[in-house]
Amino acid sequence: MAIFAYPPPPYTNGSSPPSTIRAPSRSRSLNPLPVRHRNRSLSIRSSKNKDGSSGDSYGNGARGSSSAPRHRFTMASLRGMRQPELSKRLYGLIKSENHAIGAHESAGRERASIAAQLSEWGEATGDDAVSDVSDKLGVLMAEMAEQEDLFAQNLEDYRGVLKQIRNTESSVQPSRDHKAKVADEIAKLKYKEPSNTKIVQLEQELVRAEAQSLVAEAQLTNITRQKFKEAYDLHLAAVIERAEKQAMLAKHARRVLNLLDDSPIVPGEAHPTYAGESAGRDILNDAEDELRAWQPRYEPISSNAASLGAGAMPNSSSVVGASASEYAPTAVGGEVQQSRIEGDVHPAYRTSKARSASGSSAGGERQQHNPPYPVSEVEEGAMF
Repeated sequence: MAIFAYPPPPYTNGSSPPSTIRAPSRSRSLNPLPVRHRNRSLSIRSSKNKDGSSGDSYGNGARGSSSAPRHRFTMASLRGMRQPELSKRLYGLIKSENHAIGAHESAGRERASIAAQLSEWGEATGDDAVSDVSDKLGVLMAEMAEQEDLFAQNLEDYRGVLKQIRNTESSVQPSRDHKAKVADEIAKLKYKEPSNTKIVQLEQELVRAEAQSLVAEAQLTNITRQKFKEAYDLHLAAVIERAEKQAMLAKHARRVLNLLDDSPIVPGEAHPTYAGESAGRDILNDAEDELRAWQPRYEPISSNAASLGAGAMPNSSSVVGASASEYAPTAVGGEVQQSRIEGDVHPAYRTSKARSASGSSAGGERQQHNPPYPVSEVEEGAMF
């Protein structure tokens, strides 16, 4: 039986096979547009390489060499499986946004490649008018592709804010789990050994866990609301910026298109000499000036989170009748961290402690702390 070896498919113009690895182009830009000399891109035509192959000004070949990345099972997928239950949904949302950002980056690269191909085609027609108009259209289309890449960078900022909510949810989950675990242990002991002295200790531990959980839940609510508004403020502002700038560029592109005379001619007749080069350059200058002068004009998002102090708690309010510093909560990098302090007691214990301190006996007997739940005589004797 003969075995036939089929050669790999050819790649045009000696370009390399498509790569599935996304280029790391998410460096945040502080300027809305890159600083460059005026009219640096009056033409998008590429220069011929020494080997005769052509490529556009973005480093691509005659065809777009990049393709959308495929979603593979990686170590990140394993990390997602180990996420706390509270943060699993937001973890999945953030991961999906990562894929969407990659799609925007890929779309920007493809649009830039298409703009270069349009210019190359216009030059190959041999028609001066088509050549000039296609070249200037390619310049404006490449600028639209650049706005797509800037949009992807802004989405990365929005995604970073969502991560702060996810980290806070992950840090609150252990507090919930600990409280549920202690409650389960108490229920088991009360069912199997109602007279076990360990029940009292566990009930005291449950009260402390509930007090710490109150602080953690308040911090989670504060951070979630603040960062949720902040994240989608960035997201929607980026959508508006991309839409307005691309619409602006499209309007100027239509002006360029109007420079082309499409009047029909009869055989043997020639079109009038093209005289729109100067007008085309003026249109590109107008587009560049408008992009640089663009300012956001959308309604700002109001926020009352300015009073949020350290530990993701309000500066002037108290938490369950006690200052937030009593529980020593800290928020580091969006994560809520609980540090136990000696004397960390439930409000019900604080009230009973004050009453017992004022009514202590003269015989030097131990002060009685009445728990905020009914106890039997056996349990009461075990406590004191």
